[in-house]
Amino acid sequence: MLIHDYRLIRFACLSLGLLVAGCSSLPSVGPDYVRPQDPAFTQWQTQSDIYPSGTQARTPEQATAELQAWWSQLDDAELDWLVSQALASDLTIAAAQARLRQARASRAVAVSAFYPSLSASTAATPTNYGASSSMRPDQTQFDAGFDASWEIDIFGRTRRSVEAAAAEEEAARASLANIQVSVIAETAQNYVDVRNFQQRLEIARRNLASQKQTLQIAQWRNQAGLARQTDVEQARASLAQTQASLPDLEINLARAKNRLAVLTGQPPGAVSDRLSAVRPLPRLPEQVASAIPSVVITQRPDIQVAERNLAAQTARVGEQIAERYPSLSLGGSFSWSAYSLTGLGTMDAFVSRVVGRLAATLFDGGRLKSLVDVQSEAQQQALAEYESVVLRALEEVENALLAHALSRDRTRSWTEASRASSSAATQSRQLYQAGLVDFEQVLITDRAQLNSQESLAQSRATELTTLIQLYKALGGGWQDVQEPGLGAGLGTGPDKSPEQPQGQ
Repeated sequence: MLIHDYRLIRFACLSLGLLVAGCSSLPSVGPDYVRPQDPAFTQWQTQSDIYPSGTQARTPEQATAELQAWWSQLDDAELDWLVSQALASDLTIAAAQARLRQARASRAVAVSAFYPSLSASTAATPTNYGASSSMRPDQTQFDAGFDASWEIDIFGRTRRSVEAAAAEEEAARASLANIQVSVIAETAQNYVDVRNFQQRLEIARRNLASQKQTLQIAQWRNQAGLARQTDVEQARASLAQTQASLPDLEINLARAKNRLAVLTGQPPGAVSDRLSAVRPLPRLPEQVASAIPSVVITQRPDIQVAERNLAAQTARVGEQIAERYPSLSLGGSFSWSAYSLTGLGTMDAFVSRVVGRLAATLFDGGRLKSLVDVQSEAQQQALAEYESVVLRALEEVENALLAHALSRDRTRSWTEASRASSSAATQSRQLYQAGLVDFEQVLITDRAQLNSQESLAQSRATELTTLIQLYKALGGGWQDVQEPGLGAGLGTGPDKSPEQPQGQ
């Protein structure tokens, strides 16, 4: 009898294995995901005229490598330190890392559905009949056993679920990269603001000193009877206007420093001492690492987020379709029951049961079909969002390329204007002191000098700002995640085979 039971168990296990192997080879129901066709866009409208003559064009590989650490091209040690601190300590990056770990755990939950569930139990049930005159003695029943259940993935519901979870994990990884891109760009922008406001404060203070000298000259000439009192009052008003501009510059400088502190995971004011020394703006690179459109589409993490979300929604369609098909589940239990612990080890106490269950929904009022329709529309929304993100990305790059190209022209013009206005202001003071021009001319040239110098400083900062916006638009700045528990790199998911237009 014992040999016969073991043979039955082995036969059941062999049959089960063959059944599972046969089911795993069946195709999954629902659409197989393939990446949509990207726009036929091969060249930017703004060409390489933004680069100095004689520079060599970058290959796509070189451009991609430079994009990953683009801020290093600005050759500023303080900026390098701020970016490294932000990448390590920014709280939005930390939250994105937690979301990635959550997505990875969700994928593990989905994968667990491939495996059977096995549980074990033991019990001791004492029975006391109470009355001392009872003919039945008190006794304890001992039970031990194993229960197993397994849902066979015949039509691919579990496979589609795992496919969707894998795509969502990759979307979370790309979302982390997208936040890195934004944090790096914001850090660089605020650092440029710090240096810009420092430069403008220096310009305002130099002009303030010059205007104080002009006021003294007007006062001396008024005392000597060579100038009117109105000249003195106009000089005093011009001086006060320049003094009034200082608080706004100092406020904006403090805000930029406080923002940098928060970006690096520190309380406001933490980096003020480090950035207190006035330094020039970072050096512009000789050439911008602008990639071709196809590289941008694969480089930008927000496009990768949208593409992976589309892959997940497509897999969810198959998951919902599989719900309309029959499901096969297997169950079994192996238990021992005896009135003594030693009796549990005998075959007389052994009881086994194997159950197969095939179930299908015959009528549900159209609920399952409607769920498929709901998910199909979610897939179409994800497709439209992906196409929209791609077009917005190309638009942002075009705008950023043009803005950066024209900002260089503006800086050249303001450089010439600043030189000319400074010369005119110096000559006007000398001529006024000699009594050859009226004071109105001095005020006009002083204001023109201050305006052109401030505009030149702002134009130089804007040139860097447009460069930062360009690198952000190109998807530059994200790094492969190298952290315990996160893994590395942005994969392409389970659908790494050659892609075709999306199926339905």
